[in-house]
Amino acid sequence: MTAKLDPFAAAPALMKTWMSTSLAAAGSLEPSLVALVEVRASQINGCANCINIHATDARDKGETEQRLYLLAAWREAPCYSERERAALGWTDALTRLCEGHALAGARSALNDHFSQEEQVNLTLLVNVINGWNRLAVGFGLWADPAALKAARVAAE
Repeated sequence: MTAKLDPFAAAPALMKTWMSTSLAAAGSLEPSLVALVEVRASQINGCANCINIHATDARDKGETEQRLYLLAAWREAPCYSERERAALGWTDALTRLCEGHALAGARSALNDHFSQEEQVNLTLLVNVINGWNRLAVGFGLWADPAALKAARVAAE
């Protein structure tokens, strides 16, 4: 896939702010939960770039192949905690907001497993990954996870 537009070159100041917001949202909850949410939203949105990046990151952070493979069927898979299920339900509900039917149940589960601050953090995380999905799909972005990792290490 060849990028149709490089948003970092086209709008560097705003993309720098977007990247900072993205990192802040991802840093606001436990890394394993963040990885599941990022991959799940990307699956729903059909964003190959983000599925590839976040599944690779999840593996690097110790996530198992089984849990990544079963994420598309998380409701039926017994390997997720109740907190993870609440986060995944909220991710599904917000990512599929136009369908509307799952929001009340997802909110109830969210209230049972997340503080109010964590609910806001999770909601912002879901918004951010959905935004990245739209940037990647909309502009035909493709990033090699190894190159991204090398760039992160070089920046530290």
